[in-house]
Amino acid sequence: MTTATLSGACPECETDLTVPPVDRGETLSCPECMLTLRVEEVSDGRLTLETVEVQLRDWGQ
Repeated sequence: MTTATLSGACPECETDLTVPPVDRGETLSCPECMLTLRVEEVSDGRLTLETVEVQLRDWGQ
């Protein structure tokens, strides 16, 4: 029995990623640079990923 996986590359550090099936709009983290990535497109087992802008809180320190 084989498990289907999808592959793509982090747009920031270009690390190759292999993940279980995901849908468009889902997010995941790059294990290398730790950025949050959003799945923009899934086509023929390949993922198109975009960096998600993360707003950090300013705690006034």
